[in-house]
This record gives sequence, C-alpha cells and structure tokens, in this order.
Amino acid sequence: MSAAPGKLAICLLASEVAPLSKTGGLGDVVHALAKYLHADGHDVRLFTPCYASIDAGALAARPVAALQQLPLELGEHRYVFSVLEAALPGAGGAPVFLIDCPALYARASLYTSDPDEHLRFLVLTRAVFVSCALLGWPVQILHCNDWHTAFAPLYLRTEYGRQPAFAAARTVLTIHNIGYQGIFPAADVADLGLPAGDAHLLHQEDLRAGNINALRHGILYADAITTVSPTHAHEICTAQYGMGLEDSLRARGAALTGILNGVDYDEWDPRRDRFLPVHFDPEHLAGKAALKRELLTRLRLTVAPEVPFAGIVSRLAAQKGFELMFETLPRVLSARPLALAVLGSGEAKYEQFFAKLARSFPGRVAFESGYDEELSHWIEAACDLFLMPSRYEPCGLNQMYSLRYGTVPVVRRTGGLADSVRHYDAATGTGTGVVFNDFDAPAFEWALDTVLDLYAQPAHWSRLMRNGMSQDFSWKRAVREYVGLYRRLTAD
Repeated sequence: MSAAPGKLAICLLASEVAPLSKTGGLGDVVHALAKYLHADGHDVRLFTPCYASIDAGALAARPVAALQQLPLELGEHRYVFSVLEAALPGAGGAPVFLIDCPALYARASLYTSDPDEHLRFLVLTRAVFVSCALLGWPVQILHCNDWHTAFAPLYLRTEYGRQPAFAAARTVLTIHNIGYQGIFPAADVADLGLPAGDAHLLHQEDLRAGNINALRHGILYADAITTVSPTHAHEICTAQYGMGLEDSLRARGAALTGILNGVDYDEWDPRRDRFLPVHFDPEHLAGKAALKRELLTRLRLTVAPEVPFAGIVSRLAAQKGFELMFETLPRVLSARPLALAVLGSGEAKYEQFFAKLARSFPGRVAFESGYDEELSHWIEAACDLFLMPSRYEPCGLNQMYSLRYGTVPVVRRTGGLADSVRHYDAATGTGTGVVFNDFDAPAFEWALDTVLDLYAQPAHWSRLMRNGMSQDFSWKRAVREYVGLYRRLTAD
C-alpha cells in the first residue's frame, strides 16, 4: 500500500532509537523524526536492530508474518533474521521494525570493537531492503543515518534499485557525527556482497590504502546529504572538521545541507516535565529555585542556594572539550563562588578528572558516573548555567534543552552551538548565552568569568534566562525542512 495522496513513504534506517537503544543524540533525533513524520500523516517505518537490551515483550512486539527466519548471505557469511513490529514508545503510534538476529545483536552493548562490527550493520542495511521488498512497500525516501547504514545508497544503485519496491526511491544520508566512519579492512571487501561487476564503484584510493570507509560511500552515492546544523555543514567541508572526508563532501556541492536538530518539547519542557515534582515557566520561576535547593541537597552539595550552580550532562569524550577544564575549573572554583554537578561517562582521564575535582572541592562539586535520564532532567532544570565547551559539535541538544529551562548555556562557537546560542549583549539585552570562540583554556575561563559576572547582576540574569526560554527549537520546524527536502528529491 502506498502513502496517501500528498504523503510520502519514508523508510528510516538507524543503529539506535530512543528510548529503546541510545548512546547519544542519534537515538533522540531518529525518534523525533519518526514521531513527527508519523503525526503529519506520512507512511514512515523505522528499522533498527533488536539488541539484547530491548525488551520485546514489554513493547508488545509481534512477529511480522512475512518476515520470519529469512536467510541472508554476505560473502562467505550466512545469517538468519526475523522482524518484529511494535509501536515506538512516546511516538504517537509510529511503527518500529526490529531486526532480530541474535548472532549479531545479542551482545552486551550496542556497539562493539568486535571484528564483525561492520557485518552487524551491513546485515541491518541489507535486511531492510529484503523486508521492504517482501512487504511490497514502495519506498519513496530511504533515509539512512551515520556510517552504520551508509551503504544503503550504493546498494540501491547496484542491486535493489531494480526491484519494484525501490524503483522510485531516493536516498538521504544524515551525518550525525563525522568522527565515526565505519572503517574496516579492504581485505573484507567480499563482505559487502556487491555484484561482481560493481566493485569499481568503491572508493579506489581507500582500497589501495587498505581500507573501506562506510560513511564515505554514503557521501558518494546518496541523493542528498544532511548534517545536523547549517554551520556544521560548512565546517565539515574543511580540513579542520572534515575528518578526512572534506574532499568527498566538497565534491557533492549543493547536495550537502544542514538542518538544525529540534527538541522534543513533549519530553523537555519545564512546564510539564514528567521527571520533575515542580514545574515552572518564564513568568513563574519560583519552581526552578525550589528544584535547585532540592538538587543541591540530593547531591550533598552544601553551598547556599544563592551560589551559581553549573551543570554538565555529556559523554566524556575529547570532542566535548573537557581538557579546557583541567586547569580552568580548579582555578575558578578556588577564586569564585560556584557549585558544579556533572553526569556522564566515557574516557578514563575525564572521569578521573571530575572524580578528583569532587574530592578537591567537597560540598561544591558532585560527579555521577554513567547516565541517568531522571538526573539529566534535574540538572537541566535546577542549574543556573550549563557548560558545553566543545571542540566540535555537529548540533548538540543539551544547549537547546538548557535554553528551554532558563539554564544559561556557556558554549564554544562551533556547529550547532553557533546556530542555537547567541552571545548576550548587555547593552541591548539581546542574546541567550555566553559564547566564546577560541578552543583554548583562556577563552573558556573568560566565558566562565563572564557568565558569573552576569549572574551577579540580577536584572541581566533575569533577561538572559527569559530570552532563552522564549526560543523555539521545536521538531515541527525541523521536520518541515526534512519534508521539503524529501519533496524536492521525489519531484526530480
């Protein structure tokens, strides 16, 4: 059955989707796309692995009759997969199709360093083509995400485009994080399962260097490429941010665009946040103050409620700029009143730094290792300011969450941070945060001093909070841009 008149048949492929499987922003973005495209009446079907961590029973997932115990071959490898269908939680009835292949997905974590990591996602991509063909579903837009499904455009060109289900299909690749490219040895080229006459379509220079780069092939063959902010779309065409793919991206010209991610305000809004016992809005901020007092107590921080309270919720990775804090935070904490709550996990050196910081400043710094959805909402709601000094940031979501909660973001001018936060101008009262330019410790320390000076001026701070809370970064805006792109592709 095709989509209703004026509506599109959109196949989403992703390695993760919140709340079923999530390591970062990709899972949130894919969930929101499915939710809002479905709400607009499009026939959107999301395919993702059935990881061991997903409780299919709790989802009331049911086997798709035509898609059970299907064989799939890639080179010398033989797999069998089945497909389960469920309603994606919190997505208004949008369907999610789980590719069930225990040999590949019944592992302790979503992503691994196992030698068959590339096969795990080649099978996902192939299984989507097989499933749509057997369902007789004529796909108009095949929207793949990051390296995990980036071979879909090449598969469509070499093999599946001749099948009725994909005869009219156009492809979109969204790059959420260009730092992860899915590189595997050229010796494993047979694992791609390409027809014998199509090997010339692979990137020959990479092959000669002994590698196959999944993300590069998506860039080469997708009809359209998007990344998750306009500024980042320009950045990744440069050697500084392109991670070795800048030449391939520049060669695609106007096929590359940036669409700023949205925020799901059903989940992230202080007026109705399900994790908070008290709600607030720009005209009634007493609830934020109450939450601040409660979180300080919960984290065993002993500063007075009047002391500025900073928050961090993040993967602890080099991308996020934490090395700028190594000298800066101890110095600022020693010189000025400030409390800090950190939630995250990742590289050992960053975990060790924040653990030591908490020991060095007892009662002022709290570090919680790991991820806790409830605590992340509390930090966004209760803190006065939020720190994101990223080395690069394709989009970032936490700065947009922070704006909604009146929590002033302190960010570096890069990627989506540059597109979503405007530096506050005290002379005009305009702006939504504190923005610094250079990726170095003095620039970050300047930003911290600037935001703490503003905090000490209640009139400016109140204006800054309310400016941020008035911003609209809803997914309705972002989805309109995606649908416009889809329509241009299907009109060609």
